[in-house]
Amino acid sequence: MSGRVGDLSPRQAELLAQLREKLQDVLPSLPSQDDYFLLKWLRARSFDLPKAEAMVRKHVEVRKHMDADNIIAWEPPEVSVPGLPVVALEGIDPKSPGVCVRCLEPPVLPQVIRKYMSGGMCGYDREGSPVWYEIIGPMDAKGLLFSASKQDLMKKKFRDCELLRHECEQQSEKLGKKIEMVTMVYDCEGLGLKHLWKPAVDTYGEILSMFEENYPESLKSLFIVKAPKLFPVAYNLVKHFLSEDTRKKVVVLGSNWKEVLQKYIDPAQIPAEYGGTLTDPDGDPKCSSKINYGGDVPQHYYVRDQLAQKYEHSVVVNRGSSHQVEYEILFPGCVLRWQFRSEGSDIGFGVYLKTKVGERQRAGDMTEVLPNQRYNAHMVPEDGSLTCSTPGIYVLRFDNTYSFLHSKKVSYSVEVLLPDTASAQQIQGESPNHSP
Repeated sequence: MSGRVGDLSPRQAELLAQLREKLQDVLPSLPSQDDYFLLKWLRARSFDLPKAEAMVRKHVEVRKHMDADNIIAWEPPEVSVPGLPVVALEGIDPKSPGVCVRCLEPPVLPQVIRKYMSGGMCGYDREGSPVWYEIIGPMDAKGLLFSASKQDLMKKKFRDCELLRHECEQQSEKLGKKIEMVTMVYDCEGLGLKHLWKPAVDTYGEILSMFEENYPESLKSLFIVKAPKLFPVAYNLVKHFLSEDTRKKVVVLGSNWKEVLQKYIDPAQIPAEYGGTLTDPDGDPKCSSKINYGGDVPQHYYVRDQLAQKYEHSVVVNRGSSHQVEYEILFPGCVLRWQFRSEGSDIGFGVYLKTKVGERQRAGDMTEVLPNQRYNAHMVPEDGSLTCSTPGIYVLRFDNTYSFLHSKKVSYSVEVLLPDTASAQQIQGESPNHSP
């Protein structure tokens, strides 16, 4: 039995009744109390009653914390940036005696989250479910994390989930049938190494976990379109945040993605940008009134220039010397990702590929992959990544050969990021479209 309304085994029906009884004290706090809603939590926990009850109770606490009943009306806080010129209000000279304090406050900038956090709901699939688009390429994750708190970014995504839940309820009333799942389209064109920045990946992982834990059984399908070769690495970083059931719903589409989308969504409900006929009233093929396409966050929005980092290793690079760290890359397509900071002064850094295995080589004897240069990592921590197109031994080299007076302490973390095999095969066309 599927565990859905109208298709319950006697045991499943009994567990549903027991869950309802156990949740009597919190039912009024839930957005819905019908069997459809409660069965979602039971299915998400394979009809394990204690686990389903614990999941619902945790969701109630999250709803309280997020003020979920009022979150759709919530707007991300505006950013007030000190240091910009003061603005006189209503013609009042700020230098005049008795001017109000408010006139001397720095100007308030538009909400950076609303303006630069990409995504949006646009149209419905052929069964009436809302369709949500995520636009990955133009999203400036570092700029957003430097300009807004992670809590507000999480709250914005929780608000998006609530919008979709409300839309499902409205569609249910409108169509006279239960709509409780959404279709998602992830546009991955432009996905690059900047998106693999560790704090960004960690934050996105928390967002995915939040979705899994608070909106179970709400995803119908997730279509990946325009996936670049880097996608398997990016997906491998976040797929462990997804349940096995959710992973099965992720479908990487090939070059025929427009035709595939139209099998599930009527062209009249697909933006012209994605192969349909839908446009904004002004003819905009991207339907920008519904979908935010993000973009680079201007630095004048920044309220911080770094995030707290934890480093796995620490080493003192003596004056006039260098320190080398080796990583073996077994097959092409892997990504090296690093973060480091120095203390007291700058440090040189470069990446090389060894030409002889089993012995230490000087920089001049190795193949230069990332040219050595000096970084002010004592002021702002450095981070970066590169795609390894050739297997071999890669050397990350911290260079202090130019300093004849000072040793440098360097703290660093390095990771080798592997691609997800199934999605890599799909992108290479080695297998038909299926879930990774």
